[in-house]
Amino acid sequence: MNRRNFLQNTSLAMAATLAGAGWLEAAVKKGDIKIGYSAITWGGKDEQAMTDLAGLGFKGIQLRANTFGPYRSKPSELKDALIKNNLTLCMFSSGNVEIDPAKFESTVDTHVAHASFVKALGGNAMQLTNSLRPKDRAPSTEELKKLAQVMNEIGKQTADQGVQAVYHNHMNQLGETPEEVDVIVQAMDPRYIKLLLDIAHYKQGGGEPHEAIVKYKDIIHSLHLKDTKPAETKSGYKFVELGQGRVDVPAVFKALDKIKFKGWAVVELDGVPDPEKSPLICAEINKKYITGVLKYPV
Repeated sequence: MNRRNFLQNTSLAMAATLAGAGWLEAAVKKGDIKIGYSAITWGGKDEQAMTDLAGLGFKGIQLRANTFGPYRSKPSELKDALIKNNLTLCMFSSGNVEIDPAKFESTVDTHVAHASFVKALGGNAMQLTNSLRPKDRAPSTEELKKLAQVMNEIGKQTADQGVQAVYHNHMNQLGETPEEVDVIVQAMDPRYIKLLLDIAHYKQGGGEPHEAIVKYKDIIHSLHLKDTKPAETKSGYKFVELGQGRVDVPAVFKALDKIKFKGWAVVELDGVPDPEKSPLICAEINKKYITGVLKYPV
């Protein structure tokens, strides 16, 4: 055997060994899913959020519309802070979409202005949530489709700026249950609006997020990662760190692998679930679950 054949055979044997151990396959797949983290847990203390998340090794951060006011005339300052912490703006929370016809123009204008801000920060995606659901009834099919129509127009205009608009399913809003989400998604124009699937909201609304990932594989853009469990609160539940509740998170990641998902999965813990914890402690718990249990790099 000459040297060339020896090296080829050795390389093939090593690759087979690694593949047999699952390492090679995992390395390929897990490089496609990028893990980000939302600053929402820090309650507006975005500079601290950036410092903490950078210290934990996260490369992507989601900021909220609360940053638009103080930085809209000086986005370069916020962008510099992102660069300093080696963070990418992986998602921006643009706020609610109103379906009241009288608010159509102002709603669209608000989100288009946010898209310009996102672009100035070096980002390319922003999420849309929606109006509160009626208190005494389920939303009508007409209302759900109207939401999609308004989002379609927003997405059409933000696309002109190179910013992808995405719909975020949400408890206590239009699109709480899987059935409502489906009506909205089916009415969305995939050229202009994609889906950001929040796995905990979807679970709390009565669905199985791993099934939704496969169902909406052609329109899913990104995810929010968190867990949910019953609690003695007004709502009867609370959002918690990954692995602390009822969401089958490993099944979610298996579904993402199945559809060959390539994009951002953003940990978004709405608030600190327990008084003895801090946003940083919660982030450490989430990172430990992602890297230890799921064995995904951040």
